[in-house]
Amino acid sequence: MISVMLVDDQAVVRAGFRVILEQAGDIEVVAEASSGSTAVEVARRTNPDVICMDVRMPGGDGLAATRQIVAEASGSPPAVLVVTTFDLDEYVFGALESGASGFILKDCEPEDLVDAVRRLASGQGLVDQAVTRRVISEFARRRPAPASDAAAAYQLTARETEIVRLLAQGLSNVEIAAELHIETSTVKSHLGRAMAKIGARDRLQTVVWAYQNGVVAR
Repeated sequence: MISVMLVDDQAVVRAGFRVILEQAGDIEVVAEASSGSTAVEVARRTNPDVICMDVRMPGGDGLAATRQIVAEASGSPPAVLVVTTFDLDEYVFGALESGASGFILKDCEPEDLVDAVRRLASGQGLVDQAVTRRVISEFARRRPAPASDAAAAYQLTARETEIVRLLAQGLSNVEIAAELHIETSTVKSHLGRAMAKIGARDRLQTVVWAYQNGVVAR
C-alpha cells in the first residue's frame, strides 16, 4: 500500500484528491496539511511514501517545505509530487531545485494523478507533459552542476553513461533495452548503479543531473 500525504490550503482540493487516490485501491492517504510549515511537522511524524504538495499557500510555501522535508529526512526522503495550477517555468525550476521528484498540474485527469503517485512511489520521476524537457535543459543552464557532480560523471562506466543519456532523452527502460539490444533487467541494474554513483534519488533527478553535466545535449 502506498502511503500519501496531501498538502493544500484548500480543504475541497484535499478532499477531492483523497477520493481519487483512495479509489485506486493500492493508495492510502495517511495525512493532510494546509500549509508548508505544517507539512514539515506532519511529514516528520507520518513519513509517507509520497507527498502531493501545493506551491502557493499561506503560512509557508510548498517549495520551501519540500526543501526542508528532503534535507531533514534520515534515509530516503518522501517523494514529493508538486501539484499546482501554475505551469510557469520558475515554479518548475523551484520544484526541481527543492528536490521534488515530480511536477503535475491540478487540471490533470484523475488517472494521471494516480499514475504520478504510483510512479514516484516506485522511484520514477515525473514531469507533466505540458512541461517539456526544454524546461529541464533551461534549469540546468541557469544552475550549472557543482564540481562534486562533475567529478561523479567520471565514475560512470561507458554503458552507464549511455543509459543515462538515453533516459534523459525520454526513453523508458524497455525502449533503452531495445536501443542497446540488452535485457530490461540489465538496464535497471546499470541505471541503479549510475544513480547511486551520482547521488540521484529518482529518474527525474537523474535527468536533471544529465543535463547539468553535459551527458545529454541541451
